[in-house]
Amino acid sequence: MKIEFETYVIFVAFITSFFAVFLSAGIVLGVPAIAAEFGMNNIFQNWIITLNALVIAIFTLPAGQISGKYGVKKSLIAGVSIYLLASIGACLSFSTESFLIFRVFQGIGIAFSNVSAMAMVVQAVKPQNRGKALGFTVTGVYLAGSLSPVLCGFLVHNFGWRTMFYFVIPFLMLCIVLMIFKIPQEWKTYEDSKIDSLGYVIYGIGITLFIYGFTNLMNEFGAISIIVGTVLLIVFGYYELKVDSPAFNMNLFKNMKFTSSNVAALCSYLAIASITTILNYHFQYVRGWNAQMSGMILIITPIIMAIIAPNAGKLSDRIHPQKLAAIGMGIATITLTILIFLDANTPLYLIVIAMILQGIGMGLFTTPNTNAIMSSVPPNETPNASAAQSAMRTMGQTISMGLLTLVFAWIMGDLILSSQYANLIVQCSQLICLICTILCIIAIFASLVGVRSKDAFNIDNKV
Repeated sequence: MKIEFETYVIFVAFITSFFAVFLSAGIVLGVPAIAAEFGMNNIFQNWIITLNALVIAIFTLPAGQISGKYGVKKSLIAGVSIYLLASIGACLSFSTESFLIFRVFQGIGIAFSNVSAMAMVVQAVKPQNRGKALGFTVTGVYLAGSLSPVLCGFLVHNFGWRTMFYFVIPFLMLCIVLMIFKIPQEWKTYEDSKIDSLGYVIYGIGITLFIYGFTNLMNEFGAISIIVGTVLLIVFGYYELKVDSPAFNMNLFKNMKFTSSNVAALCSYLAIASITTILNYHFQYVRGWNAQMSGMILIITPIIMAIIAPNAGKLSDRIHPQKLAAIGMGIATITLTILIFLDANTPLYLIVIAMILQGIGMGLFTTPNTNAIMSSVPPNETPNASAAQSAMRTMGQTISMGLLTLVFAWIMGDLILSSQYANLIVQCSQLICLICTILCIIAIFASLVGVRSKDAFNIDNKV
């Protein structure tokens, strides 16, 4: 049986999306073991996750223009190759510094993979099937989130944390082979554009200072960093409106459906991204479970998301996607309200109920919201739209982990995380969940603003 061209595209996007998330989600289970081997305090320990997310946020916008100029398939191959080599390097790490360096390169590879995979799907698949195709791609994200806690928990507990990185290597190699031999077509939308190097520098420095400052607000340098970073990001936005070949087309934000969907995405990831880490810390430090046991429980939310996401994608081809997104965030808000009261005496069944609701809510939100973003721009702007969508996700995840680092540093100082400080860990978790509940409510209102907008979706464009 001959496999159609579009099927290969969707399959490759699924695989790359899966493994872009697999380590990001699964490494949470290995963080205590990594920190113990390298003697990290709680601040460095949280940066294992935060640093990778920060690098993805920095390189996401450049990946949009570069993939549009040189080709989304070439960019995807390059991104997966960098991710592959960095994963091999992480296996060979011998110190905190060497491990974090390879985490940086993993972030670069993931940034290019995320943007290029999504843009390739939108370019290759017919508009009337776009929601369905994006649903399968997003399912890769959620399936990775479903399997990674179990697989990574098992690997870490029985064979050590390095086996998490060994596990991804053959799959990344398969993805590269399929792209080279089974996807002959290339897509270029900005072939005649110049690379906006100055814009990248302004954005990269700005977002780095902002995130670093956010995680160090308790000292004077942190406050100065966040102010300077904010100013540079404003300068970046103004500069992009003036140049002929911008790193990012800021005019896309004139479309209220595009803007509201991106704001909703940013707030949703701000609210949700740190929840897995909070629950993992609760299970391992407050309840005293091992990584394998924790992973068995953490599978609940992402596996429900993996079931709902493709169906929500199909539904968003027929029903206004931002209405579905608002409903999803409303359900996710209930989850965070429950977790505000999380402590050592919280019944396990109540935590499970909260995780189920989180899976339903985010499954209903993410695919329709992604469809809204990608369908609100003309076909030639899909790399930019993909970059914006990835940027909102990664910035939201990064700032969410930055918030976690900030709260833990404020309440615990530089103490090493352990069961003897369970009461302090509970205080940190409750405060973070309270803040995240407010962010979920903002995401609901952002989606509703998009529903009322008179701007049209570009569902009839030919690609």
